[in-house]
Amino acid sequence: MKTEIIIHDDYFYYEIVRKNIKKNRKKAHLTQQELADKSGLSMHYISQIESEKTIKYFTLSVIGRIADVLEIDIRELFSPID
Repeated sequence: MKTEIIIHDDYFYYEIVRKNIKKNRKKAHLTQQELADKSGLSMHYISQIESEKTIKYFTLSVIGRIADVLEIDIRELFSPID
């Protein structure tokens, strides 16, 4: 018996990362500006990453920098949220 492989679109993965960044930022009691300052990114960029309405295009290195500031393993940002 073969298991069907589900292929998700880009939006699916960006949505998981977006929600996890926002959740973990709030858990760390950081504002978008504080996360931006500590990661070397602009507050506008952090806002775009977290926004549901903005088209997402960010690199793994950006996600890694954010994970470092949030003091979490980068893999946590890819864990689906129920």
